[in-house]
Amino acid sequence: MTTVLIVDDSVVDRKLAGGCLKNCDLEVAFACDGREALELMADEPPDLVVTDLQMPEVDGLELVKQMRTLHRRIPVILMTAHGNEEIAVTALKLGASSYVPKKNLSRDLKDTVLSILSIASSERAEQLILESLTSVRMEFTLGNDIAALRPLILIMQGHMRQLAVCEESDLVRISTALQEALINAIEHGNLELDSALRELKDNTYQDLGEKRRQQQPYASRKTFVTAEFNQQGCRWTIRDEGRGFDPDSLPDPRDPANLQRVSGRGLLLIRTFMDETSFNDSGSEITMFRKRSQD
Repeated sequence: MTTVLIVDDSVVDRKLAGGCLKNCDLEVAFACDGREALELMADEPPDLVVTDLQMPEVDGLELVKQMRTLHRRIPVILMTAHGNEEIAVTALKLGASSYVPKKNLSRDLKDTVLSILSIASSERAEQLILESLTSVRMEFTLGNDIAALRPLILIMQGHMRQLAVCEESDLVRISTALQEALINAIEHGNLELDSALRELKDNTYQDLGEKRRQQQPYASRKTFVTAEFNQQGCRWTIRDEGRGFDPDSLPDPRDPANLQRVSGRGLLLIRTFMDETSFNDSGSEITMFRKRSQD
């Protein structure tokens, strides 16, 4: 069974996080700090780690650092609290795959865990053996079905692996950035869903999204994806058919003050995990570049 290890020195927070994952067909294990987590992983590595940042002994940041060396293929999700935003940004840069603010655990932890596990599973799935491949360019036209993203990302992972664009441990992080960019194009671009609606504690955001998937002009809009892989790295261009926005109006998601906001979370992950990110003038197209890792 798939195992998730929750690491937090607070008994209350461990129980809260564990409770968010009940009925998910997951085995949940617990550790009170990073030291105990590393000991448990040495005996029986989990499939995913969810960790607090502020802990005695070995804290969350040090745990991410050591896992980068000892358990490179295990993805890490951070549980962030007000006041440790800068540490969280550092941890994302060092190897963590995503984060969930503690105030939003009950709402967002389950979906984030299942999403990262899905990506990691895809990353470990079928390996494409195409020894002669040196470059490839692909173009896709997608509708507004989020379910179509998983097989698309699986294809991307195969080409990145074959061309040795990055280390295996970075495939999940790059795939997370791709998924966030695609979801942004569909939900905020084509369906014109306002990020502010996600701050609400109800299902307004999700309900409006389902309604617009059946409603014109939103329903007929497409998302266009171009992917280029070569010995220099990977470049993705994702364009939607929405009305666009002013890219200069976006708050800087890398500013620690904005880390606790739901809006901007995807852009923070994209800019952290990609080497270059840019928008066109209308905001309807994003281009991302990831350099090939040095041997």
